Amino acid sequence: MGKDHPGWRPDLLRAQREAHGLTLEKAGERLREVAAEAKLKGIPAANPQTLWQHEQGEVYPGPHYRRAYCLLYRATDPELGFRAALPGEDTQFRLTPASDDRNGTHVIAVERAIHRIAPGSNEADHMQVQQRILDAWKRRHTGGDPHRPVVVLVGGYAGSGKTEFARFLTQLTGWPLLDKDPLTRPLVERLLVSLGGDPNDRHTDLYRDQVRHVEYDCLMQAAWANIHCRISTVLTAPFIAEMTNADWMQRLTNRCEALGVDVAPIWVQCDPESMREYITFRSAARDAWKLQRWDEYLQTIDADLRPVVPHLVVDNRLGTAISLADQARHAIREVYA
Repeated sequence: MGKDHPGWRPDLLRAQREAHGLTLEKAGERLREVAAEAKLKGIPAANPQTLWQHEQGEVYPGPHYRRAYCLLYRATDPELGFRAALPGEDTQFRLTPASDDRNGTHVIAVERAIHRIAPGSNEADHMQVQQRILDAWKRRHTGGDPHRPVVVLVGGYAGSGKTEFARFLTQLTGWPLLDKDPLTRPLVERLLVSLGGDPNDRHTDLYRDQVRHVEYDCLMQAAWANIHCRISTVLTAPFIAEMTNADWMQRLTNRCEALGVDVAPIWVQCDPESMREYITFRSAARDAWKLQRWDEYLQTIDADLRPVVPHLVVDNRLGTAISLADQARHAIREVYA
């Protein structure tokens, strides 16, 4: 089991449960409550037998269980023994609420999650984007925003966590989210069928040459409707061809600049095994080819790929960024619920 999940320490999970004074039955009940409150996809059944298998090392918890455990015990993945810590990773972060619900704990949680946005190139000003997101979140409760509108492009490979991170940004800022898949999927599927293809095709020349550009054009047309109204907007899609095309990015930047709107490209980095786990868990028909030919699919991606323009990067290897976002959302709910 250690070979498949380096650093896995099932005994730590049991120690956390006992330290919180929970039986297996009570822990399962609390897990379901926490997952429902956080609106996690795939709320775990969390029966005592499954929790016991997790604690005994018989079954490695899936991503929905791991996220729920972290929220329940206010702990990080390494603290719960799910994996070894990344180099330099802060694993001692607690969000135990105090009696004063305005004690700033939620602010610390949000800032820590936002600090996962780091410079991906020397020219990128990550602190400016971090501050804009934080300001927008805070001003949702006080009104007003002194900044120019901004278009945030959140890109990354399938299963990297880009959509989840983009949702987190919209929850903080109130900026609208444009997600390529739900926005364009009905059109893409009908178009593929009309061309004699598979509605779930995302890998053949038919999709790449005749459908993909229409899909992204729909996404960007929706974005321009907001941009022309000077509304800050978060877009999420792989953006692999777009962020690596200097001309495409320059055209976007020039058009936005003419309207007084900034552009902030964010690349979400993730490791292949975590991406495979996320893709398997979401069980989307469009991912079937990737999962059936995983080794072949890996040959088509470049783990070191980065945008060719100044950009920011979110390190979500082993799910670290999304775990912090979960903690921040949980802390916010306790204050503003």
